[in-house]
Amino acid sequence: MRGFGSFIIKTRAEKTGRNISKNTTLKIPAHNIPAFKPAKVFVEGVKTKVKVK
Repeated sequence: MRGFGSFIIKTRAEKTGRNISKNTTLKIPAHNIPAFKPAKVFVEGVKTKVKVK
């Protein structure tokens, strides 16, 4: 749909996580995630107040 937005791919950096039950650290590798980028027209339309009749 025009004027709605598009999906892009974002890369998450590698980070260190913890396993609480075993009290150990583990590395979470870098990975890609989908993200939504709204169009300017869509954002402006959401921000404006709409009068209900």
